[in-house]
Amino acid sequence: MNTSKQIAQWRVVAASVCGTSHLKNKQLCQDAHHWQILSDNVLVVAAADGAGSASQGKVGAMVAVETAIENISIKQVNRKFLTDDTNVRSLLTEAMVAAKKAVEDEAAACNKQPQDLATTLIILVATPEVVAVAQIGDGLAVAKDSMGNLLALTMPDSGEYINETTFLTSASALDTAQMRLWREDIINVGVLTDGLQMLALNMVVSEPHKPFFFPLFEFVANSEDKTVAKEQLVSFLRSERITQRTDDDLTLIIAALSNS
Repeated sequence: MNTSKQIAQWRVVAASVCGTSHLKNKQLCQDAHHWQILSDNVLVVAAADGAGSASQGKVGAMVAVETAIENISIKQVNRKFLTDDTNVRSLLTEAMVAAKKAVEDEAAACNKQPQDLATTLIILVATPEVVAVAQIGDGLAVAKDSMGNLLALTMPDSGEYINETTFLTSASALDTAQMRLWREDIINVGVLTDGLQMLALNMVVSEPHKPFFFPLFEFVANSEDKTVAKEQLVSFLRSERITQRTDDDLTLIIAALSNS
């Protein structure tokens, strides 16, 4: 009997779009994202938001996400490896360290200061049994289990003042990084940058907003054509519903386990 169709596989839809404020000022999108499905159905996701005050924030964001994913993908990571909490924490820590060094090296190569490439960074690793996240700066990572529970794995790291956060290039970045492991039967995961967090998160009770995430999770679970799905996600992020409430750059990565 052929049971291969019954093995749930990740479906992922992701996009980064330029905020309306940056479009008006003819600026580039400062966000970046990258993801990969490794062998043994291990999903790795990274998202970054280059600092608006950094002259090369876009470059920093791109270098950070690409390095983080590459650092994890070249290792022999499988579901058995991820059953050990120590392995998971080391994996995420090493990816953050590699991303930080890569951004600093890129700055040096361009005769820039590291803060000129300042960026946030979120790294997520997920299997059907566990999800783990490391986060420096603002943004949000969530997961939904098979019982329909939706958990904010991380919370935006906002400072005392509005738009203040910790960046990967900060001296305290690794010391202040959030890290979370959640061992449940995972059905969905999502990662977003701070442009969406006011829509996706109820800050009063520190909980993700189910009416925001659940339709998106259903959308990605039913997405057959990757190209069409990405176009639809981009349209959603550029829709009036979103742009009326935020003018920032937007990145959203959503994933669902699907049996088909």
